[in-house]
This record gives sequence, C-alpha cells and structure tokens, in this order.
Amino acid sequence: MTKIDTPLMTGLTIHPGEYLAEEFLEPLGLSMRRAATALNISAANLSRFVAGKQSVSTELAVRLGAAFGTSAQFWLNLQQAYDLAELRAGRWTDIEAEVERLSA
Repeated sequence: MTKIDTPLMTGLTIHPGEYLAEEFLEPLGLSMRRAATALNISAANLSRFVAGKQSVSTELAVRLGAAFGTSAQFWLNLQQAYDLAELRAGRWTDIEAEVERLSA
C-alpha cells in the first residue's frame, strides 16, 4: 500500500481531528472507543483530538499513520496547515508588525 504524505489542500482548512472523523472514522464505521483502542491511546485523548481541542503530536501522527495507512508526515502537514490558517485568520498581521525585520 502506498502511504499518503501530503494532504489534499482545498480553500478550506479543517482541524486534523475533524479530518480524521470525516475521512476515516465515519467511512470505516469506527467508534471513538474502537479507534482509540487500535491507536493504543485513551478514548478521552482521541475525543479531544477529534473535537479540535488537541493538536497532533509527533507520536500521535506516527500512531495515526500506522493505523490508517498514511504517513506521520501527512498528519503533521495537516496540523501545520491548520495552525497557519488559524494564524492568518487572526494575529498574523499583528505578529508581523511586532517583529523587527533583519537583513544582511
């Protein structure tokens, strides 16, 4: 099986937990408890992740990749895209204004 490394990016960026629910858990008919057992994590941790209250850690990315035939990088890329989109929608301009530009 070929592992997927790069998420398909559309104009809409969703939390990786929501992506997991929509693209894997629901189509496979997996309950939160069953998926958590397969991932060897607590159902509470998985629930927080799916609810968008927890980011993808490197360890969780490896677990998700192993369970769903993707790569850890796929999940980390989703998280990074989500984090950047959230920042662009909020404080991006403020942060740039606070920073002193350095050049050689």
